[in-house]
Amino acid sequence: MAFDFKKEYKEFYMPKNKPAIVTVPKANYIAVRGKGNPNEEGGAYQQAISVLYAVAYTLRMSYKTDYKIAGFFEYVVPPLEGFWWQENIHGVNYADKDSFNWISVIRLPDFVNQKDFEWAVETAAKKKKIDCSSAEFLTIDEGLCVQIMHLGAFDDEPATVALMDAYLEQNGYVNDMNMERLHHEIYLSDARKVAPEKWKTVIRHPIKKL
Repeated sequence: MAFDFKKEYKEFYMPKNKPAIVTVPKANYIAVRGKGNPNEEGGAYQQAISVLYAVAYTLRMSYKTDYKIAGFFEYVVPPLEGFWWQENIHGVNYADKDSFNWISVIRLPDFVNQKDFEWAVETAAKKKKIDCSSAEFLTIDEGLCVQIMHLGAFDDEPATVALMDAYLEQNGYVNDMNMERLHHEIYLSDARKVAPEKWKTVIRHPIKKL
């Protein structure tokens, strides 16, 4: 049975639809940074996703090649995630998608190191015939956060975020978002196959004790 991050780490991937506080451990990711509207057809965001999946699946299938990763075990490629921010805006302005900055990521198993990652970037570029040089090996230590499962379209997120903010206020915490600690989303639905009202997205915000 392939290792599935969503099942093994339910606390971080399958929260309930009410806010909860978690301490997220440090992890490594494949990351691509960019700016602009994520819905733009063939735009920077969609190109970034192609690169992420090309590298992720090259690593996932590496055991079928001559390149052997120490400690490798079979696993399910973790879900797509994204860190989002806008310049000079407190919170998120969902109406102005062109001003989004983002870091799109897919989690890496702990056994993948920088050298393995570089092999995968080079191999994916050759095999898929796409430029994967934008991919980087990124370590993120999120620490103390509040999170919730959001059900529905991304534009309906403000109501869910309001629940999180109210929960923080009641429990003596405040949001702690800055350029190091960002609005974070984990996408559990395939937007191409599932109706927007059924999309499942983990929303996670960095926090601190008041």
